[in-house]
Amino acid sequence: MSEPQETKTLLALFNEGKLKEAAALAESMIELYPTHGFAWKVLGLLYKNAGRKALAQVIMQHAIALSPNDADGYNNLGNLLRENNQLHEAERALLHALELKPKFVEALNNYGSLLQESMRFPEAEAAFLRAIELKPDYADAYYNLGNLFLVTKQMAKAEAAYLRALKLRMTYAETYNNLGIVYKETKRLPEAVAAFRRALELKPDYADAKWGLGVLLLIQGQYAEAWPYHESRYDPNRTNNTIAMPSLPFPQWRGESLKGKSMLICPEQGYGDYIQFARYAPLLKRQGVSTLTLICAQPLKALLETVEGVDTVITDPASILPHDFWSFPLSLPLYFETTVDTIPNCLPYLHATPKRMRFWNKSLARKTFGVGLVWKGSSIHTNDANRSLPGLTTLAPLWSVSGVTFFSLQIGQGEMEAKQPPPAQPIINLGPDIRDFADTSAIVAQLDLVICVDTAVAHVAGALGKPCWVLIPAFGTDWRWLQDRTGSPWYPGALRIFRQKTPDEWDDTVGEVVTMLKTLVSNVNEKNSLAPLTAPFSR
Repeated sequence: MSEPQETKTLLALFNEGKLKEAAALAESMIELYPTHGFAWKVLGLLYKNAGRKALAQVIMQHAIALSPNDADGYNNLGNLLRENNQLHEAERALLHALELKPKFVEALNNYGSLLQESMRFPEAEAAFLRAIELKPDYADAYYNLGNLFLVTKQMAKAEAAYLRALKLRMTYAETYNNLGIVYKETKRLPEAVAAFRRALELKPDYADAKWGLGVLLLIQGQYAEAWPYHESRYDPNRTNNTIAMPSLPFPQWRGESLKGKSMLICPEQGYGDYIQFARYAPLLKRQGVSTLTLICAQPLKALLETVEGVDTVITDPASILPHDFWSFPLSLPLYFETTVDTIPNCLPYLHATPKRMRFWNKSLARKTFGVGLVWKGSSIHTNDANRSLPGLTTLAPLWSVSGVTFFSLQIGQGEMEAKQPPPAQPIINLGPDIRDFADTSAIVAQLDLVICVDTAVAHVAGALGKPCWVLIPAFGTDWRWLQDRTGSPWYPGALRIFRQKTPDEWDDTVGEVVTMLKTLVSNVNEKNSLAPLTAPFSR
């Protein structure tokens, strides 16, 4: 077989998805023709597709050295470096590809994606539009343009771009998935459901679409259908999946009989998730679990030890003993067939310990209505930019309510604001002395009200059965707060939900809180229910 014919065969195998055959041919070609740049280039792409990105990068760089004027080679390398988050090096490679070939629409498209990831949004939009100008039927550029508008919350533009991409390529599952997100965020839920279902028709194993559909069904309270889809949250193929499957010598529980069996519950997401679903511990015991062990991060240990039915709480994975089964906490509703009407919601199911209550009693002594505040969540949360408030000053209108003492429960992000608050916003800063969630629970138990964003403190208050007002973002609203409700079936009688009307605009929401706080404090004062107006624990 001549070398040109081998090149054609290699290209055909690659384009047909016959990757093993293509890899074998590329390697044999390289053995025969060590300076064959095309064979090296294809081999680099094959290794990239196989997930061996470090080796792929070395091979691609070698291919470029052999063919220094190959714009396609620089584009491939730039795209790989972008995926590896080596954005500076990726930009150099993609710009060089465009120097060699100024009308290279694929490189423009990849460059636009890099600029978007670098939060250089106007430049990214210009790159995508230039690619579309050069190739008006370029579905990928329209799809990426839609992604840019989605990230920047320009929903009408995102929808238009996705619909254009679908007109050009009707079998584009990823576009249907992201169009579903647009419909979800614009509260067009039936259209969102249809988009996610269409994505799954085109790509039945599409983890992102399963996740999106599951979340959407949960928001609508369709729990029976939703829970199986929600299991896709830990699918390794789901984009931005952060849930690691534990490496354990015993099986994940899939609903088998638990009579006389031991069970280990493993952490999967945030602190709030673990607190919310710890409520299933008593149910597991009623199913016959002989030994129930929870493994968690240290800040949760002392609090989770107060849950009925929990035998042991550990923090060191090395101390895990053999069990019959393990489970993620958020998988329990599936196998208990939980619906909105059957949520195990007997409150409280967590408790503040007397020792911690005594420790915090003096710090919480006051002669007015006590309100705890949390205005920011963890910065690593995927929706933190939307759920956290810009700062403590966003809550400044609350100080117009007389007869209130404010306490900061803020730790980590935002904590320094409470240390040096604005002069018109006096607040007692408890954050530096909060060691874990057992401390948080002891504080919350002795306050009259907690006002917070959608973070773990809301679940602490709810699980204690304490009044808590939660400020919920309009964009990326979490499924557990359901749709258009002011209360939560997960924490009945404890949590009240205040929903943001417009993304990035909190003034109206905070104004509603102020109005209700004034009414609440006035009613309490009229009933004299705060006398003697000190912290309610005095053991």
